[in-house]
Amino acid sequence: MSSINVEDELGRSYVNYAMSVIISRALPDVRDGLKPVQRRILYAMRVLNLSPDSSFVKCAKVTGQTSGDYHPHGDAVIYPTLVRMAQSWSLRYPLIQGQGNFGNIDGDSPAAQRYTECRLTPLAMELLEDLDRETVDWDDNYSNTLKEPKVLPSKFPNLVCNGSQGIAVGMATNLPPHNLTEVCNALLLRLEQPNSTLDQVMEVMPGPDFPTYGIIMGTKGIRSAYETGRGSIIMQAKTHIEPGEAGKSVIVVTEVPYQTNKENLVKNIAQLAKERKFDGIVGVQDYSDKRGMRIEIEIRRDVNPNKALNYLLKHTNLRTTFGAIMLSLVDFAPRTSPMLTMLDEYLKHRQIVIERRTRYELYRSLEELHVNEGYQIARRFLDEIITLIRASEDTGAARVGLVRSFNMSPLQANAVLAMPLRNLTRLQQQDLEEKFKEAARRVQNLLDILNDPERLKKVMSEEIVGLRDKHGDERRTRIQPREAGEFTEEDLIPDEEAIVSISRDGYIK
Repeated sequence: MSSINVEDELGRSYVNYAMSVIISRALPDVRDGLKPVQRRILYAMRVLNLSPDSSFVKCAKVTGQTSGDYHPHGDAVIYPTLVRMAQSWSLRYPLIQGQGNFGNIDGDSPAAQRYTECRLTPLAMELLEDLDRETVDWDDNYSNTLKEPKVLPSKFPNLVCNGSQGIAVGMATNLPPHNLTEVCNALLLRLEQPNSTLDQVMEVMPGPDFPTYGIIMGTKGIRSAYETGRGSIIMQAKTHIEPGEAGKSVIVVTEVPYQTNKENLVKNIAQLAKERKFDGIVGVQDYSDKRGMRIEIEIRRDVNPNKALNYLLKHTNLRTTFGAIMLSLVDFAPRTSPMLTMLDEYLKHRQIVIERRTRYELYRSLEELHVNEGYQIARRFLDEIITLIRASEDTGAARVGLVRSFNMSPLQANAVLAMPLRNLTRLQQQDLEEKFKEAARRVQNLLDILNDPERLKKVMSEEIVGLRDKHGDERRTRIQPREAGEFTEEDLIPDEEAIVSISRDGYIK
């Protein structure tokens, strides 16, 4: 038995707990933009072969596979994470395609996992591409019975495109999503011009692009977030004013700020009308349907609808602030990164992935060349080899005979023995030579990529362009250069005729 200081032990234990939460649960990796539970769900779905063209399977099967093999914390965490990755109003680019009730923008809960079904989206497949080509490091799962990837190859720049939210111990992250086309253009710019400035990057990627559309008011918050990793981005609903019945005006809301609960927004406006805190709102109705969002706010005819809108922008979630905190794990440590650093870290990761993939393909191509040489030996000494094989007691004896008599390597001998006899007799010298030349060209090309930084950069560029052309889309969120104006009490004074009388003594009545 030994004595310890309670204060010191509590300090050490709390630090260990905090770092465990930060690294293993709450913060995304800057390379693939995923938290461990998200990465494990996607990998489990890959193991289940849930590609975009496969059949849907029950979400309960996915959560069970994830929990049983990789994430032993129960489906209370796994299923909500899976659901969010399928919600088009939560992620700019959903990674899971859902079938069934996955909730809605009103905040309604999804159906139980035994009712819903899912499979991977095409962009999720881009995240997982080349995973079986030794492109990333692997780790033992919690039971030391299986392997799981420490990070995904991430051909899709998930962190910048989808953003991330998470609360750790003593820190939090809140990364805004961006448009894939613009992110790819920014990556190409940084790849070709490593010394490019933030102004140059913002010309091709002017700001966040939220899944719920809306309007960003001003660029000060964007620039602050991009420069320092922190900034306040003001978001506003898209509205317009229509004439209503009996001379009334109607404020129509067709887009709301990101992460705004539409049902709560309508209730809030209705409460303002009921309490007459602004004597001008008659009522509010939600006419949203599958065709799109439409909230109608009826304004009294003697009230300026623009002033009513200003009041609503100040007192409801028609205008909100997105507090950007660009915190992620960089080299397994939490770091708040400016946008240029985030782009560069992703490019660094992709360079490592492509180098490792190229080495893997080079090894396979060299192996193919070597086996091809063995086939050519077999073609030249076909009769002798067939006689040797028939005279051998077993495969092991035949292998030893090929190695000793024809100077083959064990790999070549195994390849020759694995080929059916009918195929062995059909080997054509011309075909073997063509395949040899093709493999030799492939080897030379792979060596060029590894030895020439410009060739490697070209491969990276081509993959980014291909991703952009295949999956890129139009920007959803409009950026208004003008900053959000301040609301004053004078805006509440209605425009109406008034009689002003002045007494002989100069008093105004």
